[in-house]
Amino acid sequence: MTSPRRLDPIDLAIAWDRLVSITDEGAAALIRTSFSMLVREGFDLSVMIFDTAGRMIAQSRKCIPVFIGTAPVTMAAMLARFPPDRLRPGDIVASNDPVIGTGHMFDLALMRPIFREGRIVAYAMSITHLPDIGGMGFSAAATEIYHEGLRLPMWKLFAEGRRDETLIELITLNVRVPDQVLGDIMASVSCLEVVGRQLLDFLSESGLPDLDEVAASILSQTENAVRSALAEIPDGTYRNEVDVEAFGDVRRLVCRLDKTGRDVAIDFTGTGPCVTAGINVPMPYTRSMALYTLKCITAPRLPNNDGATAAITISAPVGCLLNAVPPAPSAGRHTIGHFIPPLIFGALAEVVPDRVMAGSGLIDFVTLQGRLPDGTATTMTFCAAGGFGALSDLDGQPTTPGSSNIGGVSTELFEPASGLTVERKTLRPDSGGAGMFRGGPGQEIVLRNDSGFPMSVFSMANRTSFPALGIAGGLPGACREHLVDDRPIPPQGRHELAPGARLTLRQAGGAGFGSPALRPRAKVEDDIRRGYATREGVARDYGSAPDEVGS
Repeated sequence: MTSPRRLDPIDLAIAWDRLVSITDEGAAALIRTSFSMLVREGFDLSVMIFDTAGRMIAQSRKCIPVFIGTAPVTMAAMLARFPPDRLRPGDIVASNDPVIGTGHMFDLALMRPIFREGRIVAYAMSITHLPDIGGMGFSAAATEIYHEGLRLPMWKLFAEGRRDETLIELITLNVRVPDQVLGDIMASVSCLEVVGRQLLDFLSESGLPDLDEVAASILSQTENAVRSALAEIPDGTYRNEVDVEAFGDVRRLVCRLDKTGRDVAIDFTGTGPCVTAGINVPMPYTRSMALYTLKCITAPRLPNNDGATAAITISAPVGCLLNAVPPAPSAGRHTIGHFIPPLIFGALAEVVPDRVMAGSGLIDFVTLQGRLPDGTATTMTFCAAGGFGALSDLDGQPTTPGSSNIGGVSTELFEPASGLTVERKTLRPDSGGAGMFRGGPGQEIVLRNDSGFPMSVFSMANRTSFPALGIAGGLPGACREHLVDDRPIPPQGRHELAPGARLTLRQAGGAGFGSPALRPRAKVEDDIRRGYATREGVARDYGSAPDEVGS
């Protein structure tokens, strides 16, 4: 083996890019070999590399970015349960525990130690959203965590290369679509094989004994970048609070940011208590959403790694909506968790208006359970995006997901896999909030049940009572609506869609930034031409009669 050598700045830049590209190769292998559409088309996944101390140093670019905060928590728990001296070549550790994971049991984390010449030189991890984990399915309808599915003990899925068939059988017997679930699990195993092989190739080519030196430099540079950006924010205490829909009730989310020098502490004391529905948010997810938001404000262009989190501390009272513990259910934790970025953006809007965005319409997840026309069982998650919030110098994009991201499944693939027909998918004019920079419009989607069987619909909608809020005088976006045969239904819960019935999903709009009076008339007229607004809506929101627009 080549003798170890020190890395100069150019070497470090090349090594950093190489590590990210290795995670991207792992993600590509995972996507190509997965069975479920949520992974193959929605890209609800993440692939990461950790150093020997369990610090995340690289994350795939095609990923759910909020895993920047949950994956290190999972890794720490895995190494506590299986310390390095208990790991062997060929081991793969698995966990879907929401308390030390991503906040719900549908995300399965697999971790593989990477050995070289008899010692661990790195760790690889993949996280994927499984199509099913038993129980009620991906929904907000559970009243206890025990209803939500299999909460697996942290265990070696593979021990020295041998698969635990008892664990595989346990999963197979408890899920609705075992072929898809097991297919996705083995796709993750393949992904880790790709990452491990390419990482060893990189070490051999670079002459490095392990990743520790590269990791120290990556983490240090990222931490310094975040701290330098934080230093530009005036010291002080910044507060915000918002109300959210909570399964027929209302809960208030409260945050306080204490910024001192190159550090910031975020505290959610004052947030309302958990509810008896699967929308509670375990602390790792809360932490992740808050870290993600601060990284967007401080160092958005740097690749994700643990260095971005060093200057930030996050706390929330145990038992509040943002620090849920068992038996509180949390399958639909995104329903509340996605409000954390706009909550923090709102707190900092007056001091760093050029780094925050107005509220987004967020993502709408609907789980559909039933049978295909041939009687085969099916479970599908349908994702639809609301409009993106405007920025201080940019209009919000139409039908763009936030606060996280997800890929849309094409109609051509969705229809045969679900038994539903997409009757209509159109922009929702006037749903984006008016402003100097307008919010992105939402969309309207109509799904018809052509399976010939009743179908269970699990709604996990937000923004149905509390719209996306504007900044600096921007107007709010429109609220989200769910309807069955044109009748409104509760936005969080279980409903039945009879054969031939139609489910309508009207997506929330993003909010505007700046006073509508400051928007150039040419841009308002262009919004009308594009179908983002109507002349009636323009007259209402911009204070101009339709024939005056464009003058």
